[in-house]
Amino acid sequence: MDTITSSGGMVVAPHKAAAQAGADILSEGGSALEAMIAAASTIAVVYPHMNSIGGDGFWLMSEPGKAPKVLMACGSAGSNATVEAYHKAGHEAVPTRGPLAALTVAGTIGGWAKAKEAAQSIGAGKIPNRVLMENAVRYAKEGITVTRSQAALTASKFEELKDQPGFSDVYLKDGAAPSEGDSLRQERLADTLEHLGAEGFDEFYRGDVGAAIAEDLERIGSPVTKKDLEKFEAVFKEPLKTELSCGTIYNAPPPTQGLASLIILGLYDRLGLQPREGFDLVHGAVEATKRAFLVRDRIVTDPNRLPESPRDFLTSEWLDKETGEIDMKRAAAWPQMQKPGDTIWMGAVDAKGVAVSFIQSTYWEFGSGCVLPKTGIIWQNRGASFSLRQDALNALEPGREPFHTLNPAMARLKDGRTITYGTMGGEGQPQTQAAIFIRHVLNKMPVGEAIDAPRWLLGRTWGEDTTALRLEGRFDPDLVKALERAGHEAIQIPEDYSDMMGHAGMISRNPRGGLEGAHDPRADGGAAVA
Repeated sequence: MDTITSSGGMVVAPHKAAAQAGADILSEGGSALEAMIAAASTIAVVYPHMNSIGGDGFWLMSEPGKAPKVLMACGSAGSNATVEAYHKAGHEAVPTRGPLAALTVAGTIGGWAKAKEAAQSIGAGKIPNRVLMENAVRYAKEGITVTRSQAALTASKFEELKDQPGFSDVYLKDGAAPSEGDSLRQERLADTLEHLGAEGFDEFYRGDVGAAIAEDLERIGSPVTKKDLEKFEAVFKEPLKTELSCGTIYNAPPPTQGLASLIILGLYDRLGLQPREGFDLVHGAVEATKRAFLVRDRIVTDPNRLPESPRDFLTSEWLDKETGEIDMKRAAAWPQMQKPGDTIWMGAVDAKGVAVSFIQSTYWEFGSGCVLPKTGIIWQNRGASFSLRQDALNALEPGREPFHTLNPAMARLKDGRTITYGTMGGEGQPQTQAAIFIRHVLNKMPVGEAIDAPRWLLGRTWGEDTTALRLEGRFDPDLVKALERAGHEAIQIPEDYSDMMGHAGMISRNPRGGLEGAHDPRADGGAAVA
């Protein structure tokens, strides 16, 4: 696929309407932060199967000459989300759909509020919220065109979604899954977004919108209360980082799996492999992934409950030692437990070099499946990642933050480039991040080619149970056989471009302000320039 170039600003997103909404704000003189708010509101309307304002969000943002920072806009478990309550209701595990799956506060709007404040702190943030919401409101009122992926996912998850509160009224057509090209209107969501644009994002938690959300959540039986909403606030934190031969890479701290994404690249870089495609690339990245996931599954949880410091696993000493454990001729034993998930990633860079790597999600496709009638909001099921075992690392408890697959990425290279990149795909996010980073930065592929190139996935995603190593159909069959001989349980899937491999995007900014960007041909999006 082609790499898009610009010097005036760029937004990449998995839906063209969201990319253009962000680019429009850049063209009006807005910052990358404001552009991302516009893109985020629009993607929540036009890509409802992948994200919602009833979900969570994470921002990794940077200004030239300043250290990047992370905005954590993730909610915690509601006051009534106790292990005892779920056991009393007859559940041995947290349900993945329905009101009892809608058990955490939605944090993404709180992230928009803090991002707007951050824009104002750097002399931007002058574009009114109502303008930032305009595209989203228009699409919700006039109707969205159902994409291929929305139609396919609604059909595949129809049985578990059709009877959830409010779902059929908005996202089905005459009781059936919509077809690609159908039009769907979201009038209540339009009203909500319009109200937030006029009255402020704080309304979502402590205003009329928050009151309506709380009433609907109580009515359907969610454990989230009005007080839970009222006390939520997104927070800035220092990102995790580690050093590679080419520069410094950054990602979000727990409860996200950003640690795993950094470990994978830290290990791969130390393997010292030549910049080429083939067995060494795939095997090396997969073996690094296994070691990263073992650490992730052992320590990543609510940041107030961490059993070990994530930064201990990002030092040169630990990474050097762990790299020595990787056998470049033989696959390590696998599998481990895997975590599914669905989301969106978007990136924005403005003409001044302010960069944003952003991710927004409801966890699974359509989240809990619950659509709140007064506001039209789909509520997330992020809390389904909690365990009802009291001794588990991620045990359910009111006020506790759940494990997040979400992890926005960024790199500052020694040659002066800033790389903003990421993907959706749950368990596959760290793997896809590694694939596009290795190919563009280490193997020097153009951005578009790096994103287009065939990808692999170790483990389960998109509701499938296999833990095998799956490879897209464009890989050389001889490579698949070589991986099998090395001990991998390798499966070549028929699709040349598969959704299960994530919807990735990247923007590279050079020291002169030149931008190169692209978004995944596996999605419905692209790059838009100011």
